Amino acid sequence: MSDTTSQTSQTGAQGKHSPVAAADRGRTTIADGVVEKIAGLAARDVLGVHAMGSGFSRTFGAVRDRVPGGGKSATRGVKAEVGEVQTALDLEIVVDYGVAIADVARAVRENVIAAVERMTGLQVVEVNIAVTDVKLPDEEEEEPEPRIQ
Repeated sequence: MSDTTSQTSQTGAQGKHSPVAAADRGRTTIADGVVEKIAGLAARDVLGVHAMGSGFSRTFGAVRDRVPGGGKSATRGVKAEVGEVQTALDLEIVVDYGVAIADVARAVRENVIAAVERMTGLQVVEVNIAVTDVKLPDEEEEEPEPRIQ
């Protein structure tokens, strides 16, 4: 008795049945940006992560957020390299003052790996995290001055 649960029959022009696995009927590719967006949202969900990206990218993002239709970028601070079955990620995060950075980084890594692997089926081989800043309680949000008043 053979296991045919992962195979389906396909009828050819001559009425012959040949077992073909569903995975052999096409190819799925996942863009880097898709993985970056998933990872960015998963990282932001972790308590202690104040923002994503370096100072420059956050400043540039704040300007873009003010432009109509610009919206917040879910991929800010995230870079992904996606292969056929694996992916590697680099994240830049800003943490809140007072949190244990190692614990936040571990939680970010675990959350990102779980989300990316669950949603894409790709194996996450590494998640590199760079803590680029600490948000102090009395610091104001970085917001560029408007050019037009």
